[in-house]
Amino acid sequence: MTQLILASRSPRRTELLTLMGYQFQVQAADIDESVLENESPTEHVMRLANQKASAVVNRLAPAFSNDSVVLASDTIVVIEQRILGKPTDFDDFVRMMRLLSGSNHYVHTAIAAVHQDTTQALLVSTEVSFCELTDQEILTYWQSGEPQDKAGGYGIQAIGGQFVSAINGSYSAVVGLPMAETKQLLAKFGVRP
Repeated sequence: MTQLILASRSPRRTELLTLMGYQFQVQAADIDESVLENESPTEHVMRLANQKASAVVNRLAPAFSNDSVVLASDTIVVIEQRILGKPTDFDDFVRMMRLLSGSNHYVHTAIAAVHQDTTQALLVSTEVSFCELTDQEILTYWQSGEPQDKAGGYGIQAIGGQFVSAINGSYSAVVGLPMAETKQLLAKFGVRP
């Protein structure tokens, strides 16, 4: 039986994969997530997903089983071709929220799966529309503690969802793991719920 390994310490990805009915182990992938010079946002997120999967495969080698599949994912928030990472402090968070307020942005989630010598990856892009935010809403949201570890400074699946007026694409990809596409990708390697 094929063993599935999730190359992520994200509780959201773990929750989504569990909801889908998969049994898996978790092995965090610690890589440098810096943006390379002249790297587009979509190239960046695809590279990170692939590097996370490869890092776990390499760390587990030579004990990495031929029956194992490593799944990795990375999610970025992009507005005007600028990647919004996790806020470094309150001022950085305010800057992000003012950029997102009353406008549309994209959430790009890449997933990559490695089995033996084969790697397959894909990108899921979702357009997200934000309501106009007041300074008080921004402050209150920061004080909730939720934005500090979220790409783009918000979590659509929790308190931050109240700022989202519309999405065009995959909700679960915005959360961190596109469920339909993940299921299709894993099925190619014989991994089923």
